Parts: sequence; structure tokens; C-alpha cells
Amino acid sequence: MQLTKGMEYFVAGFSLLSQKGLKRFVFIPLLINVMLFGGSLFFLYDWLTQGFAYLNDLLPDWLSWLEWLMWPIAVLVILFSYSLVFSVITNFIAAPFNGLLSEKVELFLTGQKINDDGFADLVKDVPRMLGREWSKLVYYLPRAIGFFILLWMLPLIGQILWVLFSCWMYNVQYNDYPFDNHKISFKEMKETLKAHQGLSYGFGFAVMVLTSIPIVNLIVMPAAVCGATKLWVENYRPKYRN
Repeated sequence: MQLTKGMEYFVAGFSLLSQKGLKRFVFIPLLINVMLFGGSLFFLYDWLTQGFAYLNDLLPDWLSWLEWLMWPIAVLVILFSYSLVFSVITNFIAAPFNGLLSEKVELFLTGQKINDDGFADLVKDVPRMLGREWSKLVYYLPRAIGFFILLWMLPLIGQILWVLFSCWMYNVQYNDYPFDNHKISFKEMKETLKAHQGLSYGFGFAVMVLTSIPIVNLIVMPAAVCGATKLWVENYRPKYRN
């Protein structure tokens, strides 16, 4: 089943993190994720604590039991929403390093270089990489706003749509790195991923679930880059190499 196979590619990314020759390229994306994602979780927890303390003061005594109901619902919704939004921001900052990691993973898996560019060429390519991240951000923001509104306006259906949207965006975010390394346009990349929806949503779902788990989410970014590159090599690369 393609859905399960997509999840397996993400899991495979974790095993690639420790492979000889790749570990040094994992370090910088991992450090960026730990510093930004890890540090911001403390602010998120403090914001939630203060917010619920304020709401609790507003509730009459006979409705105080609602706090126990609101906490788990709010935490789940905020964790999933926050994780997706913050992942987009973090990946924007880490884009050049994620692109380099994807390139080295592909070299490890295939034994073939994508190009012979040196470090100077990589630096020159940074504006193009950031421009690609900007394209993803422009694609993401209006849809995120729309689905976020539906999340609160349509019980159950809104939540399901938000989860599906989150899965799709995680899939787009990480699968884009190997596509971009081969200079394949953002539009064509999306069309290719849409043609393999089982792989796409399976991979995105696995990333979404682990990204929402504190501590574990700190290593999700480099693992997802590695897993997406393996997915590219075994499913999409043959089409573009012929």
C-alpha cells in the first residue's frame, strides 16, 4: 500500500542520519532545529499556561471542570498547528543546509554526484534556494489561513481537512529539496507529488505525527530530508534522469 510505503520512507530517514559521511551534513540542520524549535516550545508552554489561567478565572465555579476538557483539545490543535507553521519558518532558515544534506544523501544512495559545484557555487546558489522557500511560503500561507478558519467553523470536517492539509504541506516541504537540487520547477514538483498521493500523504502524515511530539521533533527535520531524498531516488529520479 502506497500510504504505508510513504510512512516507511520517513522512518528510513532516521537510519540515514547516522551513516558514515552524512553525519557532518546533519549537524547544522539539527542544530538550527534544536535552537529554534526547542527554545520556542518553552514560550509556547508559558503562553498556554497563562492563557488557561486567564480563561479559568473567567469561568464560574460550576463550569470549572471545563478546564480539564479544554486543555487536551487545545494542546492537540495548537501543537499540530504550531508545528506546521514553525516548520515552515525553520526550513526557510535551514534551506541551504537541507539542500546540501539532500544532495549528499542522494550521492550516498546512488554513487552519482548531482553536480560538481564547489562551496563558492553553493553560496551563490543560496538566493535561489531562499527564493524557492519563498514560493513554498506563498503557496502555504493563504491555504493555511483558509483551512485554519474551517478548523474552527466546521466541527470534525474542519479538523479532518486541516490534518490532510498539514500532511500535504509536510510532504511538499521536504520532498522539494531533491527536486530543487535537480532544478525541477515548484509547479512540476507539485504535479508529480499529486500523481503519487499515497506516497505523498503517507510520508506527510508520518512527519506530521512525529513533529507534534516534543523532543522527538528536534530531529525530525534532517530525518525528513533524508527520507524524502530516498523517496525521490527510488520513485521519481528515474523519470527525470532518462
